[in-house]
Amino acid sequence: MAKQKIVLAYSGGLDTSVILAWLKEHYDAEIIAFTADIGQKDELEGLEEKALRTGASKVYIDDLREEFARDFIFPMFQAGALYEGQYLLGTSIARPLIAKRMVEIARAEGATAIAHGATGKGNDQVRFELGVAALAPELEVIAPWRLEEFRAEFPGRAEMIAYAEQHGIPVQATAQKPYSTDRNLLHISFESGILEDPWFDAGNSENKDMFVLTVAPEDAPDKPEYVELEFEQGQCVGLNGERMQPLEVMEKLNELGGRHGIGRVDMVENRFVGMKSRGVYETPGGTILFAAHRRMESLTMDREVMLLRDSLIPRYSSIVYNGFWFAPERLALQALVTESQKNVTGTVRVKLYKGNVVAAGVKSPVSLYNPNIATMEADPTQAYNQSDAHGFIRLNALRLRVASGVGQNAE
Repeated sequence: MAKQKIVLAYSGGLDTSVILAWLKEHYDAEIIAFTADIGQKDELEGLEEKALRTGASKVYIDDLREEFARDFIFPMFQAGALYEGQYLLGTSIARPLIAKRMVEIARAEGATAIAHGATGKGNDQVRFELGVAALAPELEVIAPWRLEEFRAEFPGRAEMIAYAEQHGIPVQATAQKPYSTDRNLLHISFESGILEDPWFDAGNSENKDMFVLTVAPEDAPDKPEYVELEFEQGQCVGLNGERMQPLEVMEKLNELGGRHGIGRVDMVENRFVGMKSRGVYETPGGTILFAAHRRMESLTMDREVMLLRDSLIPRYSSIVYNGFWFAPERLALQALVTESQKNVTGTVRVKLYKGNVVAAGVKSPVSLYNPNIATMEADPTQAYNQSDAHGFIRLNALRLRVASGVGQNAE
């Protein structure tokens, strides 16, 4: 009888390396390691060899960067998603793509289960498993960190390191980075370890080496840099006059934003599972794109459409954060977002300076701004009669006058 096949989301770090060997041993299964290239850069070096040496029967390292930018990052930015007013959802938006590809590999390989190294306290376990439930509910999901026998064997990192040494697993685990990181095309996150103390200042001069994508704002160039972003229907399609694909846009904006110390966020957020956690994020390119897109909308989007879309931002952001990317409510909201973006076309100019993205100009062939109407001078179009404002104000004040009278009578 053929062995069971399990597709494992594999990063090559201590946890997933130990999990790979543990799964093979305890399930007597064939383990197919899968790594999504979503912009981790040099973190991918040597992963295939490492996975095979650890016991994987097959290794997939798939370049999903363009799909990530085109089908996940850009639609999310069209929606103006911002979780709890600060987080641009860099980790959250990557998980549904990873889940989608794992399902595809599982079906192609005839696997009956997928496995991941997310802990039982975090958001990622929910995101991975909701994605699989939506796309392939027939697949079993194995989450070792939620299994009592796994936690009993590995109560801490020391036991995992010892297991790796005993099984000849090539891992590097040191105290040089007393926190965990997650990197992709949109951002890099830092959490746990020394960052679990919310009073700890992650941005002070002693911790400069922690940051990867950005220089400290105080160390950024003293001269500002101007960038022009071209939009078509809410999608950024070019920078500084050069047409670009979504991946190219993100890579260039990351470079520009990183150089000027843009996109650092330090926050305490509310996890879906119920606890608060402290996260530090670098999102240089995303911060520029978010600001420029909003500026483009200010010129081209109808007021009531913007109010409607903005009222849904908290809901949309929570949907992404909580792992419901493939759920019908996200798809329904995305259809509304797509409709709202039809005229979000034109060019935005921003100034990058010492951690800031400053508006420096906007223009559009479908602009809703008419200087002849908005002018404080004489209106040559006669589109707005200032005398009409008297009745407008009087009608809007009616309920206030009635309420005031009721209050006075009550006294």
